[in-house]
Amino acid sequence: MLKLCGFSVSNYYNKIKLALMEKGIPFEEEVVYPSQDETLKKDSPMGKVPFMRTDHGILTESQVLAEYLEDTYPQPPLYPADAFAKAKCRELIEHIELNLELPARRLYPEVFFGGTVADEVKKEAEKQIVRGLKSLACLAHFEPFIAGKEFTHADCAAWVHLPLISQATKKIYGRDFLEELLPAAKPYLKLVSERPQAQKVSADRKAATEALMARMKK
Repeated sequence: MLKLCGFSVSNYYNKIKLALMEKGIPFEEEVVYPSQDETLKKDSPMGKVPFMRTDHGILTESQVLAEYLEDTYPQPPLYPADAFAKAKCRELIEHIELNLELPARRLYPEVFFGGTVADEVKKEAEKQIVRGLKSLACLAHFEPFIAGKEFTHADCAAWVHLPLISQATKKIYGRDFLEELLPAAKPYLKLVSERPQAQKVSADRKAATEALMARMKK
């Protein structure tokens, strides 16, 4: 059986967890926190999560895991059969993760962990996030899902990442950039949140967040 390693606070972990549940693939979870511990780096060389234990060995990087799941368990599909439509889904994932989540991640120490982010970093991140959201407005469909009529891997990515953009910009800039620049995203995220699999991921994330906060206080 597949074993998903990481923890349920991680958006990238939850991206894969949601995909596993949407596809109905049996899997186990192993709680692992990112670190530079040499024992962990034997499994995940960058010390990152998620990673996955398979019958053939360990895989790292969330999008690699998503592609492996699709290749190994093609039914039900989370990509369109048409090659161009499939590429457009992957384009959305790349765009959200590289042009939105990655710059927003520079703000997370202050948003979520009580740290401080330099004003210069905030200004750079603001420009990148605004540019990324304006570009996403051109790429996204919301018909009703982000790539079109069917739920896909692009929705697994968007549903876990976009709320963090909203939280980060409200905390750092006092404005919700997602609501301002991509208003269709909020009802879309609500739609995805109503799926039973998403509700389970949300409940687990809430419980894991509480456990992590308690762990950090010790």
